[in-house]
Amino acid sequence: MNPFITAISTGVTAFTATNLDDIVILLLFFSQVNAVFRRQHIVTGQYLGFAALVLLSLPSFFGCMMVPRPWVGMLGLVPIAIGVSRLLNRDTEADENTATDSPPSTIFASLLSPQTYTVAAVTFANGGDNVGIYVPLFANCTWDSLLVILSVFFLLVGVWCYVAYQLTRMSAIATLLVRYGNSLVPFVLMGLGTLILLDSHTLEDRGLTVVTVAISCLWLLTLLKDSYLSLETAPQVEKIEVN
Repeated sequence: MNPFITAISTGVTAFTATNLDDIVILLLFFSQVNAVFRRQHIVTGQYLGFAALVLLSLPSFFGCMMVPRPWVGMLGLVPIAIGVSRLLNRDTEADENTATDSPPSTIFASLLSPQTYTVAAVTFANGGDNVGIYVPLFANCTWDSLLVILSVFFLLVGVWCYVAYQLTRMSAIATLLVRYGNSLVPFVLMGLGTLILLDSHTLEDRGLTVVTVAISCLWLLTLLKDSYLSLETAPQVEKIEVN
């Protein structure tokens, strides 16, 4: 078979096998779009997170040693942290959803946006399977096949974003996402992070388990402290009773 065709089919197969679950995450992200969290943030963040996964896997092409899988699994703490944060700050997100006077977001502005890096962090944290497959794949590539495969990968990232966005515009799916999306997102992210930790066997290593618990406790204490301070400093709104 033509090496060019082989490289394309390999790229499509590898990308599809490692990114099917990203469709669900993208669906949830696109269902959260509002005046603050825009489509540009999701697409840019998806590309940044995926590019980071590719960069992490590329050293195998040059024969370098990779990070052990249990250590990569600690990235599961990222979606857990984001999920808990969203769960504890639903009022803030509700206020953001009502904002309408927001300037148009440019691609450059999206690169500097914290919303973009939230998406990128989730994409990167969910990439344990990607790294596990891309490392041996890149190790067996030639320069020509590597360039073709990477081109296919980054083209399909855009296709994935487009498909997920179009699915959110279907009435049945859109209705479900609007009704339950805000409530589901924190739990989906926390579940995703837990699966990453378990699938990577991170918690089977006692040392990594201690580190994971310590990081989680410190972060949770910081988050609870910030939430308490925000409640203390929030302006009190008087309720007006209408007779």
